[in-house]
Amino acid sequence: MSPAERTAQPSTAAAATAAGGTARPRNGVDSVPRRVRLTLARIDPWSVTKLSFLLSVAVGIALVVATAVIWSVLDGMGVFTDLNGLLRDVVGNEIDFDLLDYVGFGKVISLATVVAVVDVVLLTALSTIVAFLYNVSAALVGGLHVTLSDD
Repeated sequence: MSPAERTAQPSTAAAATAAGGTARPRNGVDSVPRRVRLTLARIDPWSVTKLSFLLSVAVGIALVVATAVIWSVLDGMGVFTDLNGLLRDVVGNEIDFDLLDYVGFGKVISLATVVAVVDVVLLTALSTIVAFLYNVSAALVGGLHVTLSDD
């Protein structure tokens, strides 16, 4: 918009008066909130990739930490020891079986780390694909219309 066009348009107070309303002070408490209608026509896929990578890394770290905390709580409560005792009662003592050989802390954290890495790769790729798909669909139908207000 050129400077001439900006000065040619009436102010909010003048437009309200011309429309039959009353002019209110611009800096007063009872000023008219401005509304702006915007269209989200395109999303930059590179910025989506960067943001989704950082967020999925945070989710992956939270997954590994949550797994460690839950395993520690279960071990502190003696759940694994109780399950070992239950399995020995059911199967008998002729089979040497220890549950912690399969769900030990190291194995559980390793599995959680692998799941977190796969999560980072998949979430980053999927969100980038979604950004490309949004750009294609926005080119066809015009994008997402948003109305902003400064209440």
